Amino acid sequence: MNFGEAITSGFQNYANFSGRAQRSAFWYWALFCFLAGLVLGVLDYSIFGDGAPVLQGLFGLATLIPNLAVGARRLHDIDRSGWWQLLHIIPLIGTIVLIVWYASRGKPGPNRFGPNPLGE
Repeated sequence: MNFGEAITSGFQNYANFSGRAQRSAFWYWALFCFLAGLVLGVLDYSIFGDGAPVLQGLFGLATLIPNLAVGARRLHDIDRSGWWQLLHIIPLIGTIVLIVWYASRGKPGPNRFGPNPLGE
């Protein structure tokens, strides 16, 4: 999956919390959100000065559900429940654990969440 396909998939599966997502889909989506947030932050600063990050906030709200959905599908690929995303609540350690899981190779073959997205 390339960068454009990952963004399209992220928005097409806006609230789809079932199935599996391969590593490239998750990481390209994360890169898109990071870059868009960076650009919108610069625009916010140039338009509104040091005020509230209006555009960044709107983008964050618009991508909140897709972020959770692609995260859940990525965890499904390693045969974990999407509820493990709640580890983000634990400062630092929870986020580190999730990054390691997000970077882990998916379980080969089908699992309880569906067929392998790589088709192996």
